Amino acid sequence: MTAQADVAGAPLTRTPDAKPKESLGSRIVARLGGGLVRVFLVLVALFWLMPTIGLLLSSLRSSSDINRSGWWTVFTEPAQLTVDSYQRLLENEDITDSLLNTVLITVPTTVLVVVIGSLAGYAFAWMRFPGRDWWFVGVVGLLVVPIQVALLPIAELFGDLGLFGSILGVVLFHVAFGLPFAIFLLRNFFAEIPRELLEAARLDGAGEIRLFTRVVMPLGGPAIASLGIFQFLWVWNDLLVALVFARPENQPVTVALQTQVRQFGNNIDVLAPGAFISMVIPLAVFFAFQRQFISGVMAGAVK
Repeated sequence: MTAQADVAGAPLTRTPDAKPKESLGSRIVARLGGGLVRVFLVLVALFWLMPTIGLLLSSLRSSSDINRSGWWTVFTEPAQLTVDSYQRLLENEDITDSLLNTVLITVPTTVLVVVIGSLAGYAFAWMRFPGRDWWFVGVVGLLVVPIQVALLPIAELFGDLGLFGSILGVVLFHVAFGLPFAIFLLRNFFAEIPRELLEAARLDGAGEIRLFTRVVMPLGGPAIASLGIFQFLWVWNDLLVALVFARPENQPVTVALQTQVRQFGNNIDVLAPGAFISMVIPLAVFFAFQRQFISGVMAGAVK
C-alpha cells in the first residue's frame, strides 16, 4: 500500500500497489499448470509402465498365443487370458525353489545390514572411542570399492572356510558390501538428532542400549526404512554375486530365470510369469514402505 499526501504533507488516501506485469513465460507456465500438464504426466506414466503391463499380460497368455501375436491383442481377444501359466510355474521346482532361495538370501541380508548398520551408525555418531573419525573415514572409503574386485579373493576365502556355494556365503558377501553404505547413511542421520534430547535421556538414567532402542531407533525410523528398501531391492535383483557364489541348488530367482532364457522357445510360458513375480514382489515391498521411504530421503532437507 502507498499513501498519497497533499501539499501540506497530510495523507489523503491510500491506493493499492500496482500489480507487477506478468511476463509471457509466466503466463504460459500458469496456463500449463492445470489439467493439460496432468494429462501429459499420466500419459508419460502409462508409457513408462508399458513394459510392466506387457509382461503381466504375457504372463496371462499361453505359449502358443505368445508365439502367434503380441500382448496387445488381448484387448481385442480377451479370451486369451488364462492362469494356466502360473499353475505350471508352481509345478516347476526350479522356479519355486529359486524363489524360496531368494527369500532366504534377501531377508537375512536386509535384517543384518539394518541391525548392524544402525548400531554402528549410532556408535560413530554419538559414542567416543579411540580412532572413531579415522574408522569412519575407512568406512567411507569402502563405498568406492567395486564388487568385481572382491569376487575372486572372497571366493577363495569362502572355499577355504567351506562357505563357497552356500546360501550363507551369499548372505555374508551381501552383508559385507551393504554395511558401508548403511553405516554412512545412518550415521549422518543419527548425527542430526538434537544433543539435548540424548542428554535429557541420560539424565533420566538411560544407558546406551536403552538410549539407542527407546530414543534413536524411533527417531531414525524413516532412514532405517529407506535403507531396508534399498538393501532389499539390491539383493533381490542381484545376479552377479549369485552366479559366482551360489550352487545350482541354492541359486536365486534371477539366476533361475537367466537359465530359463537359454531355452526361451520351449518355456516362455514359465519365463513370463516367473519374471513378473520376481518383479512384483520388490514393488510390493516398496509401495508398502513408500511413506517411510520418502520421509527418509527427505530427512534433513528441511530444518
